[in-house]
Amino acid sequence: MESEQLFHRGYCRNSYNSITSVSSDEELLDGAGVIMDFQTSEDDNLLDGDTAVGTHYTMTNGGSISSSTHLLDLLDEPIPGVGTYDDFHTIDWVREKCKDRERHRRINSKKKESAWEMTKSLYDAWSGWLVVTLTGLASGALAGLIDIAADWMTDLKEGICLSALWYNHEQCCWGSNETTFEERDKCPQWKTWAELIIGQAEGPGSYIMNYMMYIFWALSFAFLAVSLVKVFAPYACGSGIPEIKTILSGFIIRGYLGKWTLMIKTVTLVLAVASGLSLGKEGPLVHVACCCGNIFSYLFPKYSTNEAKKREVLSAASAAGVSVAFGAPIGGVLFSLEEVSYYFPLKTLWRSFFAALVAAFVLRSINPFGNSRLVLFYVEYHTPWYLFELFPFILLGVFGGLWGAFFIRANIAWCRRRKSTKFGKYPVLEVIVVAAITAVVAFPNPYTRLNTSELIKELFTDCGPLESSSLCDYRNDMNASKIVDDIPDRPAGLGVYSAIWQLCLALIFKIIMTVFTFGIKVPSGLFIPSMAIGAIAGRIVGIAVEQLAYYHHDWFIFKEWCEVGADCITPGLYAMVGAAACLGGVTRMTVSLVVIVFELTGGLEYIVPLMAAVMTSKWVGDAFGREGIYEAHIRLNGYPFLDAKEEFTHTTLAADVMRPRRSDPPLAVLTQDNMTVDDIENMINETSYNGFPVIMSRESQRLVGFALRRDLTIAIESARKKQEGIVGSSRVCFAQHTPSLPAESPRPLKLRSILDMSPFTVTDHTPMEIVVDIFRKLGLRQCLVTHNGSLLGIITKKNMVAHLEELTRRAEPLVITRLLPRPGGGWLCALASPVSFVRPCLLLTRGCVHTLPWEAAGPPPGHQSLSLALGL
Repeated sequence: MESEQLFHRGYCRNSYNSITSVSSDEELLDGAGVIMDFQTSEDDNLLDGDTAVGTHYTMTNGGSISSSTHLLDLLDEPIPGVGTYDDFHTIDWVREKCKDRERHRRINSKKKESAWEMTKSLYDAWSGWLVVTLTGLASGALAGLIDIAADWMTDLKEGICLSALWYNHEQCCWGSNETTFEERDKCPQWKTWAELIIGQAEGPGSYIMNYMMYIFWALSFAFLAVSLVKVFAPYACGSGIPEIKTILSGFIIRGYLGKWTLMIKTVTLVLAVASGLSLGKEGPLVHVACCCGNIFSYLFPKYSTNEAKKREVLSAASAAGVSVAFGAPIGGVLFSLEEVSYYFPLKTLWRSFFAALVAAFVLRSINPFGNSRLVLFYVEYHTPWYLFELFPFILLGVFGGLWGAFFIRANIAWCRRRKSTKFGKYPVLEVIVVAAITAVVAFPNPYTRLNTSELIKELFTDCGPLESSSLCDYRNDMNASKIVDDIPDRPAGLGVYSAIWQLCLALIFKIIMTVFTFGIKVPSGLFIPSMAIGAIAGRIVGIAVEQLAYYHHDWFIFKEWCEVGADCITPGLYAMVGAAACLGGVTRMTVSLVVIVFELTGGLEYIVPLMAAVMTSKWVGDAFGREGIYEAHIRLNGYPFLDAKEEFTHTTLAADVMRPRRSDPPLAVLTQDNMTVDDIENMINETSYNGFPVIMSRESQRLVGFALRRDLTIAIESARKKQEGIVGSSRVCFAQHTPSLPAESPRPLKLRSILDMSPFTVTDHTPMEIVVDIFRKLGLRQCLVTHNGSLLGIITKKNMVAHLEELTRRAEPLVITRLLPRPGGGWLCALASPVSFVRPCLLLTRGCVHTLPWEAAGPPPGHQSLSLALGL
């Protein structure tokens, strides 16, 4: 609500400041702190002794945050270059919103002047719908192309269709009259590599040749993918969702959503999926859709010149990406709202819905799966779920939460090791090694050799009378004389038990390889691998419950529902619930995930089991850490992202976080009319700060405003070129009126137009809980700290992120190996790894927990029997 109120206040001015170059205390990838100024319109300032015109308001809650609006100074012309953003900087949300409102008012005021102006007004009004339409069309077309190409190249590892080289295995055998129902995947038109090379279809030689060709194609696809990414588009690697979340929060990453990234990501995504790596294409499809949205937004000035408006298009594009990834338009909108978007007004909701609709329509028209359906894993179960099944569903939720917690910690530890060791300097070698291990281990097991999407589809499928899979190898009742849909529960045959052992091995393989695969330098999604792990576990649990109900149908939990000859348990349903639980444990999504899964499978009747499993997985996962995998990667990469889901429960004040600290140099400031051009240029050259507070005088320290480094540089260079008499000794004036100067003095330089006259300020006693809330809701880049109107310091977004990280570290115990005697008396904690000094040491001694600082006066009681205090 606060942000909406501020947006309607008219925070604007005719020239807008931008973010500037990085600084020593504002290193972007080390917390990525960037400075943000909230622009106001130009008018008299109270500090100059004049009356400010406009609206004044004050919010108080333990501290004051004050601001005021001013009228536009029509005498100052906008300075070219001011109002844009540098790479790895944060946008000014309020300023961008104000620019859009001024543009809208200007268009409305002119639309009645002529037919041309009316046409321009209509074009501006419809440009939002046009850009999301184009985004949806492009996203659907690219998704269909990726699906078709990935299926063809995946089958290319096993063989080729001689009658039509562009057909995959399934399409090749569609028109064959020589196939049987039991061996529907075998036809004369499809030739394996062993048949083509050595002329053998069966036998050890054939198996070895197919094995070698499988590895060859997997390594070739992986090598080509990582080479294209490394040479042409380094930003095309990974999932893209952590960066999309950061960009939607207001961060600038030039080139991440560009045309080269789009082209290379589209091509390499096909190669990465076809290589057989434990990854999916669903997460990268969100990145592809956002690239389309970003590119099309440049066709419309309404979005190309306004970063905040552009992020509305990106929110709609992310919804379209999930829509085509899973065939789930509603789930895509909820995914954009719940998971990735930072600012999501109502009109963005409508446009996201429309973009998802258009993308789904295009994908349905292409029909890449050949089943005339949008959904990838359409299922049709004939048995409802029963109340007693909630218990195994909740157990699957517990498994999903444990898997999510394990995966996040293991993957982040491996990615951190990759960043901090020489191993990270050889991304091509890493991809080749991972692809080789994956191919070598995956081929012998039919369930790991399968494309992951095909594996999930088989695990979701119910065992009907026409299924020939090993998972459906039950012992049939010989007295059954007709084929019916509702087949009663039957005892498992040898094929089912063999399949269970193969699935257990596949589960272990998928868990290990997914940890090492997610984060390598190829496009790699996490949705499908996580769903595969959950589907495998769920199918195993489902078969176990099914057999338990068959052999013990007289137990009280089965007696009411599972009579002899009844179709009671559906193992495919357990696979679906397990897939949702594991994906929820990794991403910590809830509402959007449930909607995506039931849209993905068409299983609307089973929404209650899905909800129970997803909520359980989230609760279990949150018990080990509240971060999802995307938030963990954002923190690992040091992006300036303040997660609105996290709660701030500490009691620190603004004075505890602001800079400078007592041991730091004084804050670099400008005075409003006592400095020359040379003085300001020297300060810019001697410091590396992004901006400078402007005060009345060094004696009073009364705050006037805030000027950004980049704006100062651009304004001075522009004045030297366009204004005569501007020299190094010219007085720089930020005040409304120029002070009287001697006649022989050079011409003064007025820079009031680039000054933010209403920077957000808090007092030094403002609780950090309020400051954090302000930064999150308003998207602040910087906030000045005052005491009785006098400037004390500054809090940047980097300081905020670092403060939250420090508080998190303080609450985490460390691994202690032993106590070391300190020379001169006392004891030191010997830690397992170098860590920050702010974290406490925990010791377990004879069942008691002791908290020690780095230096303790003496050992705790019973230190001879110390155990390790494990903390992550």
